[in-house]
Amino acid sequence: MKIGIEITAADDPGVLHQLTGVIARRDGNIRSIQIVEQTGGDTRIYFEVELPAEPEALIAKLGALSVVRHAAKVETMEQVYGKRIIIMGGGAQVAQVALGAIIEADRHNIRGEHISVDTIPLVGEKPLAAAVRAAARLPRVKALVLAGSLMGGDIEHAVREVRALGLLVVSLNMAGSVPDAADLVVTDPVQAGVMTVMAVADTAKFTIGRLTRRVF
Repeated sequence: MKIGIEITAADDPGVLHQLTGVIARRDGNIRSIQIVEQTGGDTRIYFEVELPAEPEALIAKLGALSVVRHAAKVETMEQVYGKRIIIMGGGAQVAQVALGAIIEADRHNIRGEHISVDTIPLVGEKPLAAAVRAAARLPRVKALVLAGSLMGGDIEHAVREVRALGLLVVSLNMAGSVPDAADLVVTDPVQAGVMTVMAVADTAKFTIGRLTRRVF
């Protein structure tokens, strides 16, 4: 089973080593770690761990450490927020893509899916290329939508890199070389948001790999 664990511990050197040691001794496989907050000498740390047994004993062992103030089992981010879609580019185009994505995500989420939509308005080749590459390092990201009027150069290289890592990339039909590098090119921004959600939703009967064309 996969569980979430939230821990409040002392903000001291070696604390993470102690926590991961306890998890390892309980045969826990750590899938992700995030330092959530550091305030007042304490730090909040979130783990997602796969366990072969019930988690109560592990939570008790973690809570018994002298550096730990509090340890509790929580729902995983996948259970709460699920798959993530990130939309980046010009503010007007991002807003229109988000409109379609949020409406479509709502349709699937009420049927049991968990899909969340993130946006970041950005301009400039360097910031956009960095954001594309960073998207592949974020947890649970399944698709990236590039929404703008002109994108190319290093952004195209970044798109090809993240696609090689398994990230789905949808592009608006814009000037520049990014549409040539994307998995799917959609002219209408609202439709781009809808199609991206459909592509990642388990409750949708839509597979990009079965399309006979990639530009719409």
